[in-house]
Amino acid sequence: MATITSPTYDPASTAAALAQKYVAGSQQMLTASTNQASATVKGLNDLSSALSAFQSSLNSLTGLNKSLFSQSASFSDTTVGTATASASAAPGSYSFVVEQLATASQFAYSGLADGANTGKLTIKLGTGPGFQVDLTAANTDGNATLTVRELAAAINGATGNTSLVSASVVTVDGNPQLVLSARNTGTDNKISLDTSLVSGPLKAALDNTANVKETVIAKDAIVWLGAQGSGTKIVQGSNTFSNIDGVKMTFNKTSATPVTLTVAADSSATTTNVQAFVDAYNKLKSAVDAMVAPGDPASGKAGGVFSGDSGIRALQSRLVSLLRSTADGSLANYGIIGARNGTLTLDNARLTKGLAADPNGLDAMIGSAGGTTATGIAGKLDAYIKEWNNSINGQIKTRKEAVSKLQIDLTARQDLLDKRYDSAYQRYLLQFTELQNVQSRMTSNSSMFDALFGNNKD
Repeated sequence: MATITSPTYDPASTAAALAQKYVAGSQQMLTASTNQASATVKGLNDLSSALSAFQSSLNSLTGLNKSLFSQSASFSDTTVGTATASASAAPGSYSFVVEQLATASQFAYSGLADGANTGKLTIKLGTGPGFQVDLTAANTDGNATLTVRELAAAINGATGNTSLVSASVVTVDGNPQLVLSARNTGTDNKISLDTSLVSGPLKAALDNTANVKETVIAKDAIVWLGAQGSGTKIVQGSNTFSNIDGVKMTFNKTSATPVTLTVAADSSATTTNVQAFVDAYNKLKSAVDAMVAPGDPASGKAGGVFSGDSGIRALQSRLVSLLRSTADGSLANYGIIGARNGTLTLDNARLTKGLAADPNGLDAMIGSAGGTTATGIAGKLDAYIKEWNNSINGQIKTRKEAVSKLQIDLTARQDLLDKRYDSAYQRYLLQFTELQNVQSRMTSNSSMFDALFGNNKD
């Protein structure tokens, strides 16, 4: 008799394979759409980052009170002071004599014993109202004795102090002294105490002039523009001066010998600034170019994530046109030269020549991306980028919201497809399990018939 063999397949794996084939077409399309949506989100995030980085560079180079054109200010004796100059500073030389530096007031108070002190201690700076220290609240350990260290801590943390006065404790021969130091220099910041609201031994100790030592006398700075005695005398409470338009000077020591301040164009710093502008633009341009690259199917090179996106291509084109359009002249006059692909290069020699002919022309063309009114190329670029990168209503935000809705829909469609797969799997599993059972029974019956009626039977 013919022999019926038992099935060798597994119903579970067979059902899984058939169910997978059942949904394969739909799953392939859904997976492609999901991957494309994820790639689009990543591309939009990358685009936003690239635009933000360029905006940041624009603001740092051309923002409020910033300029690509740089000037330097330096003293003939750099130990006397330091100086900086903005683009608006007029080139020239100035002679100074530093008669006196401004100093910050400092007092030391001795004879201060720990005791039961209450009330309020008023600390003043110059003729100002000062601030009050609550001595009762200063007693932080809860006992009846206010220590000098508790007093110092209370002064540092007093409302209204805002670090104008710092208090510390210096121990001399085993006795603590309270040291008060003003943060700001000048006679208008001289420290004084008002103990009229203080109760306890602290009042008598602070009022005793023998216990008070002015360790640093508050002084104003005295600087002469020109010769000492016959030039222009300048007196102020700080050692930092801004009397010359666009120039900031800080004096570090006195000098009876005149020192010369020279303000002049800084070609090296200007070149660095312009190169930074060129590099920042090229970095953005390269990032956008890669996103819209068409790719090469013949060589297997994939296109950019936005290779077929006309909106991103419009952004690419607009960036180039905004850079090249100016009514005030040509960037090429200052060595900023555009290539056919839209990137920039810098010709240092032409930049130097252009600045020599018109030092303010470059800034007039580039303009500013900061302040209430943006100007020039930088202002136009910044305004256009904001149309894309604005966190409230920018095009990138709008696009991401649309992709997010699509992803929600794709997730729902995936859930439905998973249910279709599960349904098909269960149906196939039931069918092939039943088929396996039928074949098993047939194999069993065949074996029984062979046993009863086989050729070996007499």
